[in-house]
Amino acid sequence: MISVLALIFLWLGVVFVLLGALGLARFPDLYNRMQAATKCVTLGVCGIMIGIFLRSGFNPLGIKALLAAVFILFTVPVSSHALVRGSLIAGVKLWKGTVRDEFTADRGGPSIIDNSMTDQEGK
Repeated sequence: MISVLALIFLWLGVVFVLLGALGLARFPDLYNRMQAATKCVTLGVCGIMIGIFLRSGFNPLGIKALLAAVFILFTVPVSSHALVRGSLIAGVKLWKGTVRDEFTADRGGPSIIDNSMTDQEGK
């Protein structure tokens, strides 16, 4: 029963990692790509690590996999948040199809939505 559960976690992890890679390739701007990479890859890698833990049990490999899953669960979202915040402060534009820009609305500055294509089409 445990090996079946381990295989389910392993396959779910692989599916989440593949979806994260697909989102990384398909989404239009840095912020959407970071969201896909962070959420899907965090869940995927944690699923794979939990699957390894279930498959191997309480031996050094299983404990290392469980510690790696906990480490990834805490560090990847924090580092992704720091990267996205740094990108916003550096002025990386949002995708032109972005509907809301709450970051600049809160700060009171000009919008950072990329309007370069719509400006060129309007001229």
